[in-house]
Amino acid sequence: MSIKSTKSYLKRFKVTKNGKILSRKPGQNHFNAKERTRVSGSKRRLATVHMANKAKSRFLATV
Repeated sequence: MSIKSTKSYLKRFKVTKNGKILSRKPGQNHFNAKERTRVSGSKRRLATVHMANKAKSRFLATV
């Protein structure tokens, strides 16, 4: 039997064709009215997960 993938990780991360892991940038839920347009625009794009965090992620073991 194979290991079940963690569903919470599957919802939060996206794996690209080349194996990069993309995630949403933090700090975009509330208190955004004071933010500059450039900052809020950059938070809308997905960010790649840093290599140090990839090893810690349980999500990678199941992909």
